Amino acid sequence: MRLDEHDSKIVLEQAGIPQEQGVLLTPDDMLKRPPMGPPWILKALVRSGGRSEAGGVVRAASEEALKPELKRLFSLKINGEAVMRARLEPLAPVVREMYLSCSLSRERGKVLLTTSRTGYLDVDSACSCDLLIQELPSPLAPDEHHLRTAFFHLGLPRELSDPFMELAAKLVCAVRDRHLLLAEINPLALTTDGRLAVLDAKVEVDDFAPGAGLASMETALPGESEDERRARVAGLSYVRLDGFVGTLANGAGMAMASMDLLTAAGLPPANFLDVGGDADPARIRTAFDILFHDDQIKAVLVNLYGGILSCEKTAFAMIEALGGEPPSKPLVVRMAGNGGAAGREILSRLDVPNLHLAAETDAALGLLHALTPGAKLERCTLNQQPPISISWSDAPKPGKPRKLPVDKTSPILVQGITGRQGRLHTRLMLEYGTNVVAGVTPFKGGECVEGAPVYNSVEQALREHPVEASVIFVPAPKAKDAILEAIDNRIPWVICITEGVPQLEMIEIMDRLRDAPTRLIGPNSPGLLAPRAAKIGILPTDPFTPGPVAIVSRSGTLTYEAANRLSTAGLGQSVCIGVGGDPFMGTTLAEALDLLADHEPTKAVLMLGEIGGTAEEDAARRIKQGRFTKPVIGFIAGRSAPPGKRFGHAGAILDEQGPGVAAKLETMRQAGVISGATLSELPELVKSVLSTSL
Repeated sequence: MRLDEHDSKIVLEQAGIPQEQGVLLTPDDMLKRPPMGPPWILKALVRSGGRSEAGGVVRAASEEALKPELKRLFSLKINGEAVMRARLEPLAPVVREMYLSCSLSRERGKVLLTTSRTGYLDVDSACSCDLLIQELPSPLAPDEHHLRTAFFHLGLPRELSDPFMELAAKLVCAVRDRHLLLAEINPLALTTDGRLAVLDAKVEVDDFAPGAGLASMETALPGESEDERRARVAGLSYVRLDGFVGTLANGAGMAMASMDLLTAAGLPPANFLDVGGDADPARIRTAFDILFHDDQIKAVLVNLYGGILSCEKTAFAMIEALGGEPPSKPLVVRMAGNGGAAGREILSRLDVPNLHLAAETDAALGLLHALTPGAKLERCTLNQQPPISISWSDAPKPGKPRKLPVDKTSPILVQGITGRQGRLHTRLMLEYGTNVVAGVTPFKGGECVEGAPVYNSVEQALREHPVEASVIFVPAPKAKDAILEAIDNRIPWVICITEGVPQLEMIEIMDRLRDAPTRLIGPNSPGLLAPRAAKIGILPTDPFTPGPVAIVSRSGTLTYEAANRLSTAGLGQSVCIGVGGDPFMGTTLAEALDLLADHEPTKAVLMLGEIGGTAEEDAARRIKQGRFTKPVIGFIAGRSAPPGKRFGHAGAILDEQGPGVAAKLETMRQAGVISGATLSELPELVKSVLSTSL
């Protein structure tokens, strides 16, 4: 979560970084006398960017000038966010403005210390000679030479050496100790009295970090609407948009694909809403309450593909949430996959007005068009920005395994086997033919789960069993240790199912992986599956059939939906690799293509991507370089998403200053990747490339 300036400065002050005197103002404070004298600088508090350009930062030389400016500020909306708070500070006497930040870099997989000789608005146009970016070691520690190098780069007076290095060290420690994704000071000012002053600050907190506790906070967070607060507390991922069709789906990828589907059909979505894999009555009730009470929404689409989520159980939850009453707005429910037919049958028995059922998305769209007369059918228009050049290291990782561990003989270890999810999926893997030989849970050694012996440690398990791959089902706070235990015991493959691993911990894991003979899939991965051979993870088996098409994907639910569409069209799959949707992945889409280059059963690849990051561009470069020669069909979920919003898991976010979805698609097109705009187009595209390549 990105904090506004006031809350960011509180975080930095708690980390020992002094802040300028300032007061928080609300509309109720407009008539109060400021505690410090003029001149002042008055700043709107919002979490989005572009505040200065929108008139959200102004100077006031007197109380007479301050009051009308306050009134104007509280009437503003900046990037759709209403201004409800402001910060008032004395106007600092500034000689020079600079930039200083510590951040987690998705592209580099490192923590960066960044300094610029120019600050504030000028930092965006700073030339490379003014900018210094240093990669910090992992585990994160502020080495003195990094701080000293930053100091000399800025060219500050010698007497400020100790104050600057102390401030920069505390900034790095704040990122480490508080699991921040970003701690930025812009501008860091040199004042006329020769001191360093923090004039503005921006902090972004990792929602999954230990102690973040954002999900359980009942009170609204700064800048958070009441609907956003209710959704967060209920465990829903919710973003309000500008359309008139409400949406609810299971999985971030499916929710984004639903948005794109509606946009392409001329039915603009009013929101993104991911109910996740646990659609209990309370969550459904909260979701319906948000959607049905939004005056902007004319109709609601529930789009579910049952994988681990059972549509049958969800149908009962929906009936309980509705209380047996008809929905207050037209409600179109599309259910397919696990329990889809049973779920539709259960809902049909309700026999109430305003409830409409569909098995496929095309039928659901037809119903929505009939229920919202006047909707205009037109294709979505993407932001046509040119592609950018991105640098990355794409050398193959030395010593990593290449043979996928998905046959009936591959011995599999389950870490976290005695937990609820570990037990359930151990049973399901065994039923599918996977060779689960053992499990590990500390202090549970000697037990047995589904016939598999349990050990206290990975080392003990390896004494008794050969292991080709370990699958991890431990809670997020313990996931890092479980992954490192598998790496240190040199297990060739590690598949981490756990969602919510803090990003700073993933950087440490990736550093450990660089020289290890282990290949990590995930975290937040549904796993690996070879149809009718073996699966490692949580993938449902019904959608998959044997055939020549490999699926590599950042989204679990999209994988199941796409596999079902291919299988229905007679296009089976050779293997499925779910790389996970987090910003830092153990195996990227590009590396997954490397694994499939000499995978004989694979004749073509379906690559399911999402907005945010450069994973798809990295894969496209592999292809363009001639390092992967099999045909690739692409799909990007979230094409219709506005920039600067986070959609579900941490990987799905469009940078406000980034190149946009159009650039991602263009980079893929230049590499020869054929992309479908909607999921329904994919089977025909796959058939087409197979017919020309075989």
